[in-house]
Amino acid sequence: MGGSDVDALLVSHLTNVEYLTGFTGSNGACLVGEGIRTFITDFRYADSAAGIDGWDVEVVSGEWLAGLAALASDAVGDGQVGLEDDHVTVRTARMFAEKLSGGASAADCGGLVERLRRSKDAGELAAIAAAAELTDSIYAELFEAGLSGRTEADIAAWVMARMREQGAEPSFPPIIAAGPNGALPHAEPGLRPVGGGDLVVIDMGSKLDGYCSDCTRTVATGEVGAEATEIYELTLRANQLALEAVAAGREAAAVDAVARDVIDEAGFGGSFGHGLGHGVGMEVHEAPRLGPRSEDSLVENDVVTIEPGIYLSGRCGVRIEDLVVVGTDGVAANLSSHAKSLTIVS
Repeated sequence: MGGSDVDALLVSHLTNVEYLTGFTGSNGACLVGEGIRTFITDFRYADSAAGIDGWDVEVVSGEWLAGLAALASDAVGDGQVGLEDDHVTVRTARMFAEKLSGGASAADCGGLVERLRRSKDAGELAAIAAAAELTDSIYAELFEAGLSGRTEADIAAWVMARMREQGAEPSFPPIIAAGPNGALPHAEPGLRPVGGGDLVVIDMGSKLDGYCSDCTRTVATGEVGAEATEIYELTLRANQLALEAVAAGREAAAVDAVARDVIDEAGFGGSFGHGLGHGVGMEVHEAPRLGPRSEDSLVENDVVTIEPGIYLSGRCGVRIEDLVVVGTDGVAANLSSHAKSLTIVS
């Protein structure tokens, strides 16, 4: 909080609350400052909150926002309380400020906990690696079972069920996009059966013990044409060169440019419209962002995706995504172990 000009921070985003306290209920907040370490919840979690070590616990019995404002006002006096403005609505922020008393005021102060969350410790890295390993095992099972003749929706349902059978949850709804649907980066699985000779984009991740993974592989269900082969090999080259550019201290936009330049120079620049990647941790999309307009720089033990893609409207698409740990001199670990050469799956 140094340099933030607030006397306390009200942490309301539940993922950030969980990060700080381990609390996984549906309603909680933290008030943090010099000598202030208060966890706040309602009567439903009063007993379970008592077991949160190192935190004073306050239970709000009346209206939630008024209770938060009263506790914040008492904590800061005539000072400022920071709000996670990137997670609260304008209306909520206004109402909270109106309920403060005793000269207390509110200020925008989002992103502080997210900065702490970026560089993962050993336990977090192990949890993400376990989630990634589970995802890789599901890829192996899926490709062994085969894709042809099954609908995209059926494959997606199977993937989610298999994760849950192993004690995980999907970190996001899986994307299964066959043939022309592969040209839609965030295609929703539909009733189109996977045919022979399709390129199939499969993007999935597991959430295990509170941490996420994310991986995309594109496979073929038979021989594909020259155009599909060309864009696959080009995407794979962009992926590999971007991986070589990853290192702590590198600007995220510069890493994005390595992959983007390869695709641009081959004449497919207009077909790679999203950023190269993003951070992964307790949420599947978190800081840093790797894209042409990103102002982030990579730090050691960031966990980020490297996922260039080429999408040809109405024809096909390719995305190849690895989940990697950022090291001081390069990629410290690639957590996505499934093969990336163009694989033919029945």
